[in-house]
Amino acid sequence: MNANPRILILTASYGNGHLQASKALYQQFVNQGIEHVKVVNLMKEGHPFIHLLTTKLIDTSLKSSRFGLDYYGWCYYLTRETKQTALFQKSMIYLGQKKLRELIEQERPDVVINTFPFGAAPEICRSMGIQNVTILTDYALHASWLHTNVDTYYVATEELKRQLVFRGVSRERVKVSGIPIRQEFAQSKQGQGANTAARKMLIMAADAGVNSYMEELLQELSVIPDCELNVVCGNNHKLQKRLDEQFAGHPRITVHGYVEAMQRMMAEACCILTKAGGLTLTEALVSKLPIFIYKPHAGQEKENARYLASRGVASISNSLEELVGNITYYLAHPEIASEVQERMEALQRSHASVHIVSDILYRCVQKGMSISI
Repeated sequence: MNANPRILILTASYGNGHLQASKALYQQFVNQGIEHVKVVNLMKEGHPFIHLLTTKLIDTSLKSSRFGLDYYGWCYYLTRETKQTALFQKSMIYLGQKKLRELIEQERPDVVINTFPFGAAPEICRSMGIQNVTILTDYALHASWLHTNVDTYYVATEELKRQLVFRGVSRERVKVSGIPIRQEFAQSKQGQGANTAARKMLIMAADAGVNSYMEELLQELSVIPDCELNVVCGNNHKLQKRLDEQFAGHPRITVHGYVEAMQRMMAEACCILTKAGGLTLTEALVSKLPIFIYKPHAGQEKENARYLASRGVASISNSLEELVGNITYYLAHPEIASEVQERMEALQRSHASVHIVSDILYRCVQKGMSISI
């Protein structure tokens, strides 16, 4: 009997990581022959105005955090241990309920997957007899992910599993899978990263928060001997235009917009300067690319940075002087790259999508699902 369950993946565009994880899972389901897979940006489709409002609120908070005004960071730490009242968290719990019920009635999924902590999803799925899966896309636990009706959690590390178990989640409901990343990273040849001979530094500048200091940073880094700077602005078009104008013709600074072949750029780099989003950090780990982080935003990014720094694979700097000094020292001591790569190899879980999808499908078979195609 051919089991082909219907899969609904819920995501959100608060940062790019949730979307990328959803795309990675979608592709893996398709690769394994599952025909009925749908990815839905729940808040954007269900409440476009509130989605726009909360997106603007987060963006404004991230920009103002450089000056000590950080609503998002305050809310994150206020609600980290318990689900206390905060506008953003409450909107995620309640506002998606109506749209989600409509989606479930329309799509008739056998499994609903959360890549963002929508509190309504586990409750609705349990009431309707639908399997609910939650995938943590960071290296730190927040109370917004916790729900008694989640059937299975997939997490990045053994530490996260222990934290969930400590918070009352039964051990058998937590699987250590890693974070789902794009297929080209999962299938890439290991050990390509940290090519110190190339001395190409990859700088991720898609975050609007880098606008205030990127020119100064590039000026400082450009004096390091024999070091090329590849700057990726993504959809930060305003910054890209500014950098293009300021560094036009510079022999060792290349400015890019959105880059599709990011795996190739990471493979050619000797290190990466990036914000501390869970997906980018995981891609760097898989590429064995030493990580530099400058002033991580309060919240999950700061906790991600702290975790990887504690494992000796990332360096956190809180001033431009400190950052340039750390990068200069790293480039002057090639042996550091090999040491960091060894630690990264111990942390790697490059086939998270395969692990998660295979496990979900196995559980579907166990439950006797046999859905007509």
